[in-house]
Amino acid sequence: MAQPNIVDVVSIFGETKGAALTTSLTSIVTCAANKVYKINAIYVSNVDGTDNAEVDIAFYNNDNTTAYYIAKTVVVPADASLDVLSKPIYLEESDAIQAKASAASDLEIVVSYEIIADS
Repeated sequence: MAQPNIVDVVSIFGETKGAALTTSLTSIVTCAANKVYKINAIYVSNVDGTDNAEVDIAFYNNDNTTAYYIAKTVVVPADASLDVLSKPIYLEESDAIQAKASAASDLEIVVSYEIIADS
């Protein structure tokens, strides 16, 4: 697994992904080979106009194949949004941001990040 030198960067590209969450922990963003992803923001919105829903968001560490929770069973009120990160985090090759909702299609996630490469 190559880990790019982020001091000697050749390219940085901005990217944003969105998804409707299901009740299974699913990878939303997975870091590509020979890259580092700087995760700048994670937002979760409850699109259900009536019911609250809970969200789980995890950092999946490919090195030890373990998910570590950034947010666990956090309630997102109906018609409200949650700003999950206070500071950026980095993903190395094959690491991922994963998420799930307590009710399918009640929550949507948006992840904004930078793809950093040294070649």
